Amino acid sequence: MIQSMTGYGKQVVQLPTKKITVELKSLNSKNLDINSRIPQGYRDKELVLRKLIADSLVRGKVDFGLYVEITGEDTSAEINQGVVKKYMEQLSTIANGDDFKLLELALRMPDTLKTDRDDIDEGEIAAIKEALKKALAALQSFRTTEGQVLEKDFETRLKMLRELLQEVISIDPNRLKSIRERLEKAVADLKTDVDENRFEQELIYYLEKYDITEEKVRLGNHLDYFETTLHSSNSNGKKLGFICQEIGREINTIGSKANYAPMQQIVVQMKDELEKIKEQLLNVL
Repeated sequence: MIQSMTGYGKQVVQLPTKKITVELKSLNSKNLDINSRIPQGYRDKELVLRKLIADSLVRGKVDFGLYVEITGEDTSAEINQGVVKKYMEQLSTIANGDDFKLLELALRMPDTLKTDRDDIDEGEIAAIKEALKKALAALQSFRTTEGQVLEKDFETRLKMLRELLQEVISIDPNRLKSIRERLEKAVADLKTDVDENRFEQELIYYLEKYDITEEKVRLGNHLDYFETTLHSSNSNGKKLGFICQEIGREINTIGSKANYAPMQQIVVQMKDELEKIKEQLLNVL
């Protein structure tokens, strides 16, 4: 089953003196790109947390946020006034709002609190890791749900491509007949005697150049392979993309050999459906 690279996961942990929120957002990307927002006091644990994310998520642009709110009464934490003011100044340039609203937003940003305690309790780190794992599970679930929507769309596009291929197959005899008639008329318009046997040989040679039997068979096989890969146990957007390239080659070759307006119109419809598949594939894991 395919998965989308779009996802969201969030988990909140309430400790005796702190409320910790872990938030993950992911969008499509060729590789795994993790952007983290972590309070200064937790920076030494960033590599450990990033590894947990990397072990779970294969691809995608991931925004990871760790937000810590002091809730206990007995704390040496103080508001970092300089940082808060700087945040408020920057926020005021991009959003309208009174000072109270800007202050509320600024206090949610990293490093707005400073504390005398530098070392972090191991129990707290364990709780953060567990919260991150749950947030990752929620994000994966989100990706799976989005993947099911994409899968249904791909199935619809595949069905349309198969129907269009059948139309190509059904009108192909008329296409060859039309090409043959045009060639015979062109020779007749020359108003000169020709060797019938030689003409027939040349005609067969010419028609073979426009034969699309192999392209029709290969296109059908590629569509079958795409569907098999789509319903495989692992999500593989890159592989589906490679198969799409092969599908596109066969469609283009049919179009270049068609020399027949009704078939060329079908080819245009095929290309349109394939482009829609390619656009959606950009978001498949």
